[in-house]
Amino acid sequence: MDSQNSQTKGGFTLPGESGYEKLTLDLAQKWGADVIRDSDGTVLSDEILNSGYGIYSTICIIRDHNAWAKENMDKLQQTFLMTQPKIAEDSYLTFHLLDDFFEEQFMVNDSKASMKYWQVFDRTTNQEVSSNFWTYEKEAGNVIVNNVIPWHRYTVSFLAYRIWEEISMYNHTTNNWDKEHLMQIDPIYPETQEYMLTWLRNWCETHPATTVVRFTSMFYNFVWIWGSNTRNRNLFTDWGSYDFTVSPKMLENFAEKYGYKLTAEDFINKGNLHVTHMPPVKTQLDYMDFVNSFVVSFGKKLVDIVHEYGKKAYVFYDDSWVGVEPYSNRFKDFGFDGLIKCVFSGYEVRLCAGADIETHELRFHPYLFPVGLGGLPTFAPGGDPTRDAKEYWNHTRRALLRAKIDRIGLGGYLHLVQDFPDFVDYIAKISDEFRTIRDLHESGAPYTLDINVAVLHSWGKLRSWTLSGHFHETYMHDLIHINEALSGLPVNVSFISFNDLKTTDLSKYQIIINAGAADTAWSGGDNWRDPAVEEILTKWVYEGGTFIGVNEPSAVEGFDAAFKMSSVLGVDKDTSARVCHGKWSYEISDVNGLIPEGSNIPERAHVHLTDGNAKVLADANGNPLLTYNEFGKGKGIYLSTFETTSLNNRLLFNILLFAANKPLEQDYITDNPATECAYFPANKKLIVINNSDSVQSTTVTTEYGKKTFNDIAPFDTVIVEL
Repeated sequence: MDSQNSQTKGGFTLPGESGYEKLTLDLAQKWGADVIRDSDGTVLSDEILNSGYGIYSTICIIRDHNAWAKENMDKLQQTFLMTQPKIAEDSYLTFHLLDDFFEEQFMVNDSKASMKYWQVFDRTTNQEVSSNFWTYEKEAGNVIVNNVIPWHRYTVSFLAYRIWEEISMYNHTTNNWDKEHLMQIDPIYPETQEYMLTWLRNWCETHPATTVVRFTSMFYNFVWIWGSNTRNRNLFTDWGSYDFTVSPKMLENFAEKYGYKLTAEDFINKGNLHVTHMPPVKTQLDYMDFVNSFVVSFGKKLVDIVHEYGKKAYVFYDDSWVGVEPYSNRFKDFGFDGLIKCVFSGYEVRLCAGADIETHELRFHPYLFPVGLGGLPTFAPGGDPTRDAKEYWNHTRRALLRAKIDRIGLGGYLHLVQDFPDFVDYIAKISDEFRTIRDLHESGAPYTLDINVAVLHSWGKLRSWTLSGHFHETYMHDLIHINEALSGLPVNVSFISFNDLKTTDLSKYQIIINAGAADTAWSGGDNWRDPAVEEILTKWVYEGGTFIGVNEPSAVEGFDAAFKMSSVLGVDKDTSARVCHGKWSYEISDVNGLIPEGSNIPERAHVHLTDGNAKVLADANGNPLLTYNEFGKGKGIYLSTFETTSLNNRLLFNILLFAANKPLEQDYITDNPATECAYFPANKKLIVINNSDSVQSTTVTTEYGKKTFNDIAPFDTVIVEL
């Protein structure tokens, strides 16, 4: 294997592996690594530890404590579960509580403290069944419900211990590990806290070579409930949910602080749970705030210990990240030195880059595992990790041009790359590209247009640059596509909530985007019932702002219009109540150059013109897909939906320029939408990237004249000095 010197060095974290010392050190040199790390399932030998590199040591503070956990099974982490509904055919029903769930993940918590929170519901009437009418058979694990009403549907909600830590469970089953299942312990209990503090001090003392302790992450994993049937193994996943933090102790502490008690139904929510894509309710927000406060307060004690031993503390913002919240007001209180984010997409780069912390690091994909998250081969026969790496780099590079990241790295089993020399060479190439981009940021910010965009949704700043998970988990939502497009555009982006509208000076924004399906957190749901929201935004548009609505913006039922901002947008949603009403005819208008050739606007929502004044720029089957409406000094712009592609990203950028009353032709913008660029004035460096899988040429107008770039290779990067 080629071990030639890398062009540059630093800012790269390499996953080392005991037994592959030569490979580890050769690739550290080739990829320009300055740090070597361990991964879940690997260790670092003394030869690696003493090789002169910085050492990241990964700890998941809540797992790898099975000996203690077995002696303290009542201190395991828990969750509420709800049985599948059953229809009563007689006067009683029997529920075997774990029938629907993966038996290796859960164990019923039938303690007295737990059963106070169990609930049985008649879902036909949505009424709770009194505990006088149901009993629990401990040995059988059954709940018997008596005096039921025939042909009504019933469910049982109960607390269960989680007996296999979910990330370890996934890694274990993915890699066919033959080893003991790891359990997760809950730090809400004082006994667990004492154990963790003692354990961490001992760990720091016995790991003198470690320079950075990489917390993965803190205490509570995102919700990942597995089912008993392989046809539906993944029952529920939500990267933004707090359901895995629950326990009788947490609930008791919450009630003591907030003055009211939560029930199982406050979490189960008719079986829907509180999906992050739905607008949050007060009990949910109170509970999240309470958990966040606890995670930060106890987490700080652990970080302080790491600092006492002269080591830095980084947190990996994935896996057990719940309660960490990089955009919460408490995040700095942890005292972390760095934030690490695994990335598939550009918006995840921006999420990491925007956090208020000293060091921002990305863990790139593909992960060095035989298969990827979707189960397809990666470092295995049939896999093409080089192709995967190019695609991920293509998405993340756009965002890296817009915001500074300090470090990148990989994770997993390093020995798997031995059969993929082209992958090894490609990582060397992009690691050098990354360092070049990072150094340009350190000299000064890239040229950015004076366009300030606010994305309006229920979560506001707390969910900046994200929805709930990676792109492949949230792809069906308009806003994740918009976030991805925005992540690489030369505009300023903020995220605001509906409460922020009432306290923020909106005059600093030229554009506000509200995107999503009706009743989602992203469109806003019941937030639009507050007349102040409509009043404030309507006045802001009238005075010169542009409101961009996508899919079902400002949608809420019970009013004269389906879209509360319909008068500003000039369009409203087609509903069954409108079937007998007439529709305005229209002709397609044209804004020269606004819609790039080859871009497309999929047909999702169906709307009609409200008063005939809105201009229709694109339609399909008589359904307006892109419209704009002059309103006072401002505009309302409507999009049926948005899907991120290179050409569609340029479409969105053109819409932003049009919304901000700026010419579509601008300096330091490529004339070929399949390409993009970034200009760094401090170094007079212009970076042009090819976002396509074919050769492209493009021209950029600069203050030094037009610069033409011919035959840029697929996915390639060109850097010139002006």
